[in-house]
Amino acid sequence: MPARIYQPARSSMTSGQGKTKGWIVEFPSESARPVDPLMGWTGQTDMHSQVKLQFDTKEAAIGYVQRHGVAYLIEEPQPRRHRPRGYGDNFSSSRRVPWSH
Repeated sequence: MPARIYQPARSSMTSGQGKTKGWIVEFPSESARPVDPLMGWTGQTDMHSQVKLQFDTKEAAIGYVQRHGVAYLIEEPQPRRHRPRGYGDNFSSSRRVPWSH
């Protein structure tokens, strides 16, 4: 399975765009995850699936995987939909749900 090159999405806990400008190379797991018979936890024997490499540009990430002979798949980010609104829109008479306080 090829390595995945993508740009991470923003955290759902914030409205900021921090840590979303770079690109990440992520390697897939090459084997199934074994289950520990005593505790029932899922283990992992493959080191590559635990590695995430960060790059400043998409070209740098592609250059890295090409130098090392790794097959890759690029996932382009979806454009952000931004609807600019002002504070006064909270009290507009054309709101779907009228302001209750």
